[in-house]
Amino acid sequence: MKIVFLGSPGVGKGTYADILSRYYKIPHISTGNIFRAMKHDNTELGKKVKALIEAGQFVDDKTTLKVIDDRLSNPDCKNGYILDGFPRTLYQAKHFINIDTVLNFDANEKRIIERLSGRRTCLNKSCQAIYHIKNNPPKIKDTCDRCGGSLVQRKDERPEIIKERLRIYEEKTKPLITFYKPKNKLHEINANGKIPEIIEECKKVLDLFK
Repeated sequence: MKIVFLGSPGVGKGTYADILSRYYKIPHISTGNIFRAMKHDNTELGKKVKALIEAGQFVDDKTTLKVIDDRLSNPDCKNGYILDGFPRTLYQAKHFINIDTVLNFDANEKRIIERLSGRRTCLNKSCQAIYHIKNNPPKIKDTCDRCGGSLVQRKDERPEIIKERLRIYEEKTKPLITFYKPKNKLHEINANGKIPEIIEECKKVLDLFK
C-alpha cells in the first residue's frame, strides 16, 4: 500500500495518517515532521529549512525529493507507506510515481483555520505527535499521551502564517488534483466531519489495496 495524502494545511492529514498507519501497520511519513526535525540541525540546510518553514514557504523540490528517497530506503517501508505532505508540487509528482492511490481531503476554510489554531504538537523531536484542544485533546493538558513531552502551538500556526500557507497551497499543490485525477488514482474524502467518520471513509478506499 503506497499512499499519498493530499489536502491543504490544517485539513487533518497528519491525524488521519497517524491513525491509519497504525491500523494498516505501515509507516506514516510526514515531510513536515522531517523538515521540522532538520531545522534544529546546526547546518546550512537546517538553517535554510528553518527559515522557509517559519515563513510558511515550501522547501525546494530537489531537496524534498532527496529526503523522501532517503526515507523510503529504510526497511520499515518495504510493505508500503503513507506520504503526508508529499508531493507538494507538480515537479515532485512527476518525478515520484511509486504510488498506488491518492486520497484528497477537502474541508472549508473556516474549519481549517479552527483546526490549525487549536492544534498542539509534541516538542519531543522523536515523537512530534499532534493533538487538538477540542477534537483530539491529550489526556493531560499540554502533555503528550505517548511520551510525556510538552505540547506547544507552532509558529507556523499563527493566523498570518496560516493564510500564507493556504495561499501557497492553492498556487502550488492544488494543481496536483488535476494531475492525478486522469490517472484514476485520486479519491475525494470529505474532511468536514468528525475524525471517526473520516477514518471510516478512508478505510473503504484503502481496503481495496490491502
